[in-house]
Amino acid sequence: MAQQEFALDASQPASTAPEWLDTGACVLRGHAAGHAVEMIGGIRRIARAAPFRRMPTPGGGMMSVAMTCCGAGGWCSDADGYRYVAHDPRTGQPWPPLPDMWRDLATHVAACAGYAGFVPDVCLINGYRPGARMGLHQDRGERLDAPVVSLSFGLPAIFQWGGLQRGDPLRRIPLLHGDVVVWGGPSRLVFHGIAPLRAGQHPVTGPCRYNLTFRRVW
Repeated sequence: MAQQEFALDASQPASTAPEWLDTGACVLRGHAAGHAVEMIGGIRRIARAAPFRRMPTPGGGMMSVAMTCCGAGGWCSDADGYRYVAHDPRTGQPWPPLPDMWRDLATHVAACAGYAGFVPDVCLINGYRPGARMGLHQDRGERLDAPVVSLSFGLPAIFQWGGLQRGDPLRRIPLLHGDVVVWGGPSRLVFHGIAPLRAGQHPVTGPCRYNLTFRRVW
């Protein structure tokens, strides 16, 4: 992805109270905004070792979102299906390590949502350009007794939050720079996705959005 120069955007103040979506699922408004510059610098370093790529889907299509990973493993998609692997298939090298600060932040915001003791071992990093989307899906490849912690940076997005069945009604939740979503427990397998990203320019990320999702896989 194109390199950007970054400056801190403090336009999204942190909220002190979770915004509950369902039992076990909430939005923490602005909780990551103060770490944006440091974390985006980390994304750029990780991407130099494990470049962003758009992955093929098992059905023969191509994901519109570009992705890379760090930590004990990385998520991969191809004709053989979806899975986590210990080495980057593109480079043959282990995925870059998960930065300590990232791990600590994910642990902290998980505790704010009621999930004390969560320690992620993998982070998926998604890069969205205008028009990119993430279809409705469940996160099944990780430990189901641990939550998912999702951080948003850059352009605003519409988070689609459904139910435990694919056809359940969807809610559309705006996510802004620095927002964090945490879901687990009864909401761990809720279907969710991201609507097509609208074009824009953000002072921190330029014409794109980054989404970091922290998981416990092993």
